[in-house]
Amino acid sequence: MGKTHPYSLGVLALLILLCLFVEVAGGWFTQSHVNTWYPTLIKPSWTPPAWVFGPVWTILYLLMAVSMWLIWNREQLSGYHFQPYLLFAVQLGLNLAWSFFFFYLKNPFFGLINIALLIVALSATIYSFWKISRLAAFLLMPYWVWLVYAASINAAIWWLN
Repeated sequence: MGKTHPYSLGVLALLILLCLFVEVAGGWFTQSHVNTWYPTLIKPSWTPPAWVFGPVWTILYLLMAVSMWLIWNREQLSGYHFQPYLLFAVQLGLNLAWSFFFFYLKNPFFGLINIALLIVALSATIYSFWKISRLAAFLLMPYWVWLVYAASINAAIWWLN
């Protein structure tokens, strides 16, 4: 990886905390209806068991944090670009908004619109990261794949209900 900034590990810790905060905040929106409303929905056959979501999302949030950290570290050494930070923040905000729309408002249609925007924002983030660090971009690919999969579930739930 080469040189690192002197505050590098502190920034990594803050990014991990930020991403895990978004996970916990999303969980707060989700918890109110995940055991009451969500089980009543007709779901597609490819919906994974409920226990899968927690571990998958924790891994994805950690990958997001490390990916952003790689960008930050590279940017400190090669010059600052605003775009990757803005795109990362936008996709993180849309990520949190999905839990609000889908679970808290109990609105799969708004969730579907949101996740479509999230996929676009994440695609732009990956493209922006690619120009700075290919590893950072690759670390976001499992997240992108999971979102496309989740969007298919979201779309099916909206259609079936």
